[in-house]
Amino acid sequence: MTGRELDAAGITDPRLRAAYTRCRLLNARHGRTYFLATRLLPADRRPAVHALYGFARWADDIVDDTGAETTPAERAAALTRLDRLLRRALTGGGPTDEPVVLALADTAVRYAIEPAHFTDFMASMRADLTVTDYATYADLRAYMHGSAAVIGLQMLPVLGTVTARALAAPHAAALGVAFQLTNFLRDVGEDLDRGRIYLPADLLAAHGVHRDLLLWSRHTGRRDPRIPAALRAAEDLTRAVYREAEPGLAMLDPVARPCIRTAFLLYRNILDAIAEGGYAVLHRRAVVSRRRRASVAADGLVRVLSARLGARRARTPAPAPCGAPDQKEPG
Repeated sequence: MTGRELDAAGITDPRLRAAYTRCRLLNARHGRTYFLATRLLPADRRPAVHALYGFARWADDIVDDTGAETTPAERAAALTRLDRLLRRALTGGGPTDEPVVLALADTAVRYAIEPAHFTDFMASMRADLTVTDYATYADLRAYMHGSAAVIGLQMLPVLGTVTARALAAPHAAALGVAFQLTNFLRDVGEDLDRGRIYLPADLLAAHGVHRDLLLWSRHTGRRDPRIPAALRAAEDLTRAVYREAEPGLAMLDPVARPCIRTAFLLYRNILDAIAEGGYAVLHRRAVVSRRRRASVAADGLVRVLSARLGARRARTPAPAPCGAPDQKEPG
């Protein structure tokens, strides 16, 4: 499968092929929902998506490596090194031996992705080294511009659009934010273990929730009705962002729509699983059932086949009317 994707994308250099393969492995291992949706893209576009995801995953792993053997200074140094490698690769400042950076730089050139999107992403990753909470949703949204919205904007040239890209861009950015808000809600407990709270403090406070209450519930396993009320409000906020994003689905290239629609539905189903589980995300991880995932993926596959058939029909010239000459007779 990897070889077919790389062949379809015209990636022939052995080093690049190995680099893209590394990114694909990162996507498959860490982005289960995202990887499943990516399989619905045309084969030639999948390596670029793997490169974008692989780089984001790598940077995220650096800032989330909070084990006892890794100090904040070491994480900061690793992120600075990654930033330096990225800037050099994007500006043609020299080759890199880091496969993920190599694949990302190649993708950025192939699809003319704005370098500013990567700069903004790295700025948000640096914020994760020191910022542990956000006072307001506006503060959180500013962080998510770099950590999530720009991911949607990076993806847009790869996916293609049937409208001007500028019209689709706000919806693509909103979809990135919606996905990340979903992850924040699902991972409240795990993030709390890392010392971080990504839900806005003012939203929590409106329901009488604060860091100490969340820590108490996380560590004791006990419940407090104020917590699910606050998490329900966060769910409502997240669903509103999905509504911001949804009109953009119809703006994408028809052969790319099934992939993004599938990701849209699978991520939104995580919200359903959180609600159905009583907002117990401090105590267990909400997951979408295999049956539901398979159902959404099967629907996506049907849409892929329909879109590709439509694309082939559009490329096939209509036959001349019966008895009509192919061209005007001379004289």
